[in-house]
Amino acid sequence: MRGGGDAPRHKRGRNRPHHNVIHIEKLNKDYRAAGRTVSALRDINLQIPQGKIFGIIGRSGAGKSTLLRTLNLLERPTSGAVRIAGEDITRLGKAELDRLRQHIGMVFQNFNLLHAKTVGANIEFPLRLAGGYSREQRDRRVDELLDLVGLRAHKDKYPAQLSGGQKQRVGIARAIAHAPRLLLCDEATSALDPETTQSILALLADINARLGITIVLITHEMHVIRSICDHVAVIEGGEIVESGPVAEVFLHPRHAATRSLVAETTHDDFDPAAIRGGGGTLLRLTYTGDAVHQPILTRVALQSRASIAILQGSVSRIKDTPYGQLLVEIGGNEQETAQALDLFRELKVQCEVMN
Repeated sequence: MRGGGDAPRHKRGRNRPHHNVIHIEKLNKDYRAAGRTVSALRDINLQIPQGKIFGIIGRSGAGKSTLLRTLNLLERPTSGAVRIAGEDITRLGKAELDRLRQHIGMVFQNFNLLHAKTVGANIEFPLRLAGGYSREQRDRRVDELLDLVGLRAHKDKYPAQLSGGQKQRVGIARAIAHAPRLLLCDEATSALDPETTQSILALLADINARLGITIVLITHEMHVIRSICDHVAVIEGGEIVESGPVAEVFLHPRHAATRSLVAETTHDDFDPAAIRGGGGTLLRLTYTGDAVHQPILTRVALQSRASIAILQGSVSRIKDTPYGQLLVEIGGNEQETAQALDLFRELKVQCEVMN
């Protein structure tokens, strides 16, 4: 596997081809507990594209931490394969695995900093441990990383003098000290307040865009997925129940576990039974991108002569993409309603009849 330092720093990750860098195939993980076998992961199959941010979401106990830790073999699967750049890492010996792990960074929920060392020394520590770097090279790399995470002024402070968000920035800088090709984030924002969470997510997105590092993160919060991820897999009871591009999974969830997670984020489950309309046709409209900024409802109402009442809805963003979802009621005769439906579809608005 080629080291992260081989990639030119000035090239942004989004301009590179996105091949599948990680293939998880028929992965199972069992534990023995109280004389019986407990299955933590069952028949996991995933492909994680290079240079993207991939989220794994699930409730506590769903198996997401176990799955993440199989990507650097902190958890060894019972069966199945984990292929990184085409190589099944489950077959590597200790020396080969140690070399591989130098190219995989990891960010932890509770920071895992060395409290007796300064911020600079914490970031330098993995470089010292690996060897092969001169003092000048280590100092230069630490300063680069402090600039990247916005902590140059805190270089000589100790972890106890930092806020939670600052500690996590140190953890991120330390994790990418070796210029890894892959960064694993284990609930990296769950110990932080909402404002700090957004700043850490913005930092991770910036690192992904600047350096082209593939990021795999786990979380139980859909808003984290919606903010920065390109793809998502939903895990429930040790199984992947749904996966795909974030916009598709978020706007059109198929599995009950996904719908529940989405509802917690939107605070809106589009339940037509809870809406008292005027007896017309209820439609759920979903539109993304430039369509959000267009007067689509006005155009459809004028051209079809059908009345359109907005009963429920929201406009927000999924990463860089604006989207809207509306529950509307179409009033008018059968011909006017049919024409309105045709117009919505012509305008690339996804339409679902709810009654």
